[in-house]
Amino acid sequence: MEDKPAIEQRLADGSAPATPADVFAKLDGLGIEHQTVSHRPLRTVEDSKAVRDGVPGGYSKNLFLRNKKGRMILVTLHEDRVVNLKALGEMLEMGKPSFASPQRLMHFLGVIPGAVTPLAVINDTGRQVTAILDKSLLDLHPLHFHPCDNSMTTTLGAPGLLQYMQSCHADPLVLDFDQSALQT
Repeated sequence: MEDKPAIEQRLADGSAPATPADVFAKLDGLGIEHQTVSHRPLRTVEDSKAVRDGVPGGYSKNLFLRNKKGRMILVTLHEDRVVNLKALGEMLEMGKPSFASPQRLMHFLGVIPGAVTPLAVINDTGRQVTAILDKSLLDLHPLHFHPCDNSMTTTLGAPGLLQYMQSCHADPLVLDFDQSALQT
């Protein structure tokens, strides 16, 4: 099996993506309380469940999707949520979305597969990605996300997440994924 070429660690404009230290500085600058722990790289929900030892709160899975016309969306869902991508695409009037390539993920959000996070909107300076949050996830406290690196988890509250996203990017679209049309 051939090795895949490494993904160049650059955003579409050629700049370097934000580091976890940049995310922490942004959170600190906004006065958002947060804590971060380091751990082995976690690429999947299953990896996360195996190491959290009953730490309460909301955990997510994050999907970076695109349509045939190149529209990009970041969907942050409760970790156990299953979503109907076709129905989501119809709701957003974008056709059926599919998973974006690792290179697009790096170009738009500055992260690699397994490190996708709503905190990566710090890298979408051109505001080309539509950020979507699962309404039910925002009801949990605290929330846990990678700070653009899947060997760390940052904990913060839902109001802090929304404030951060608004300051870096734009208001995220909050959807009720409990609607039957969005479930599989």
